[in-house]
Amino acid sequence: MYDVTDIVEIHQELEATQKEIIYKMGEIGESRSKETGNHVKRVAEYSKLLASLSGLTKKDAEVLFTASPMHDIGKVAIPDAILNKPGKLTSEEFEIMKKHAEIGYNILKSSQRKTLKAAAIVAYTHHEKWDGSGYPNGTKGKNIHIFGRITAIADVFDALGSDRAYKKAWNLERILELFKKQRGKHFDPKLVDLFFDNLEQFLSIRDKFQDSK
Repeated sequence: MYDVTDIVEIHQELEATQKEIIYKMGEIGESRSKETGNHVKRVAEYSKLLASLSGLTKKDAEVLFTASPMHDIGKVAIPDAILNKPGKLTSEEFEIMKKHAEIGYNILKSSQRKTLKAAAIVAYTHHEKWDGSGYPNGTKGKNIHIFGRITAIADVFDALGSDRAYKKAWNLERILELFKKQRGKHFDPKLVDLFFDNLEQFLSIRDKFQDSK
């Protein structure tokens, strides 16, 4: 017979295993586009921090922390020639690339697990923009799920500061200038304000999880 301690330990082990599998799936999506596992680590950490700062419960912040590495899982279905093209995509190629948001959502949406449901939301909404000019649905303002609005900031902040097939990393000054310009356009203005008010914490995460050279 199992005692209560054994049952709790089994539950904790199952939960830890689930989180690790979700994280590894996120890494698979990133590795196809030659991005590092540290990208998903940083996005997860930024997302959790911004969730906490925005007033989400500790539980919801933890759910987002676990779910956000899956934001680009739909990239598994995008051809390598588009995913790793060294330069600007054509309009036709970009239309194919945009499909990764809906593909990721379709992969995850039928799960009954809270974390995977959250991951489906993140995959589907992290390319929506505050002014309604994003994709896949052109959702606007607070109609975009808070998980998507948070992950959008985390993902863009990290992507701009990292080398990619199509660009070199931007310096911090240039990144911050973009966030100022895109406040209320691409990004939720209140979340951008929280980002700037707590910038040192985000930079600390960036420095802690740097890519190895």
